[in-house]
Amino acid sequence: MPRIALATYDPGAAPSKDGDLPALVRALGDAGADAEARYWDDPAADWGGYDLVVIRSTWDYSWRAAEFGAWVERVAATTRLANPAEVVRWNTDKRYLGELARAGVPTVPTRYLAPGDPAALPADHEYVVKPTSGAGARFAARYTPADHDTAAGQLARMHAEGFTAMVQPYLAGIDVSGERALQFFGGRLLHASRKGAVLTPGTPYDADKVAHPDLAPWQPTDAELAVAEKALAAVPGASGLLYARVDLVDGADGEPRLMELELVEPNLFLFLHPGSLPRVAEAILAAAG
Repeated sequence: MPRIALATYDPGAAPSKDGDLPALVRALGDAGADAEARYWDDPAADWGGYDLVVIRSTWDYSWRAAEFGAWVERVAATTRLANPAEVVRWNTDKRYLGELARAGVPTVPTRYLAPGDPAALPADHEYVVKPTSGAGARFAARYTPADHDTAAGQLARMHAEGFTAMVQPYLAGIDVSGERALQFFGGRLLHASRKGAVLTPGTPYDADKVAHPDLAPWQPTDAELAVAEKALAAVPGASGLLYARVDLVDGADGEPRLMELELVEPNLFLFLHPGSLPRVAEAILAAAG
């Protein structure tokens, strides 16, 4: 009976935002595993006592990037970690989008402004500013050229806190066709979902945002699958991936482009796709080997 830990975050007194976690623990138990959810930052956890540690919903990691990175290395040194530590290191810095673009993956065009760089912001189109390390639209906002001073203030705040900023054109197609999330597990497409636009005009960058508005099941197109598979094939260490979520939006030409590649702790949306639960449990058990 393999021992499996599903690493999650400590919600404190509030309910956990990972509603899928109890069902996944039960499914793994029903499939023959000794499975439990553990807080990733629990000092009492003996990670080496598990056959596999799956990073599931460590959704506070971007606030504590150095601590989380040290935890990943520590766990990977004592047992099997999914996804592997080298993939996690690569994926927690969204400068990977530049690497994928250079590899020929259609991506949302992105410029990077590190601390000390001038606030070179677009003067002729709507755009988005967000950090290279973040989750849940944290420190992300949508601007018009008329909002230059507000956007520059966001950049100054981010740079003061050590963040590198990403500047991307706001692709208006997202207001029509939304954002599509293609989930892969065990090397195969699991299911797909569609959600509405997260960033609305005038919402401050430091405001709480609804990360997955108007979420609904989605049937991916051939073009979406092609972009997703090309992106995954370009990941360093792709052969070690247990899970992946590929987030796509339509470019100005109407063709799908990669917005983000979630290889650390993507929400699986199993509550929306309950039929996927046995396949996820099966793939996790296979990875525990």
